[in-house]
Amino acid sequence: MTRTPALILLAAGTLLTTAGCANEAILHKVTTAPSPSAVRTPPAAHASPAAAPVLTPAQAQAALITEADLGAPWTPTQGTATWRDTLLKAKTNTPDCQRLLDALYADELLGTPATTQAVTTLDDPDDEAQLRYQVAAFKPPEVDRTLAWLKTLPQKCATFTATTARSGTQTVTVTEATLPTVGDAREGLHLTLTGTTPEGDRSTLTVDTAAVRVGDDTITVTNGGLGNVPVDALGQASEIGAQRLTDVQKQGRVQI
Repeated sequence: MTRTPALILLAAGTLLTTAGCANEAILHKVTTAPSPSAVRTPPAAHASPAAAPVLTPAQAQAALITEADLGAPWTPTQGTATWRDTLLKAKTNTPDCQRLLDALYADELLGTPATTQAVTTLDDPDDEAQLRYQVAAFKPPEVDRTLAWLKTLPQKCATFTATTARSGTQTVTVTEATLPTVGDAREGLHLTLTGTTPEGDRSTLTVDTAAVRVGDDTITVTNGGLGNVPVDALGQASEIGAQRLTDVQKQGRVQI
């Protein structure tokens, strides 16, 4: 059959129209595809971080100070000081001050250690003083928060009264204790508790306390006694102890 020019033109037009639509569809598909920045990929699963390495019990014990570090008259302890129950076990109405008294009485200035700890206690018979020294692992952010809190106490608890069961009312003063620049963070306090004994005598309890963070480990020192205590004991224990702990840390730590 012979096709007329009109039919040929119509067929060609139809083909061109169909091809144009196909090309337009392809173009539309390409130009509307999401850009790479818009493609969302599922987040990768995060592996649980390994627990921080800690000192072994033997290493914590090796990091303690001894009576030889402080010199005479310090000796190994003969038992718990009697002033702990008679004077430090006290109540007050100010929450921050009560928290401080409770921490000192419980020997937990930074709270309960999370893992390894080692403790030693020394006596100074000449001044009726007792020094407690602890090496323990705490989480550094928690330590730093507690140190920041301790720093506020010379203002919050500058002077307050506390009631004891055995020694009546005590007037407590809190000031900042001077410490050597050791460790990564540190804070110290100097407290005095003055009152009257059941026999009517004046009494004074002096307590110096400090915490020093050395990396992921912490040393705490508390030196207390009736009357005055050796003024250099707190700083000396902090300085020697921080260096000893640093040396022990260099020996390696255990992954838990």
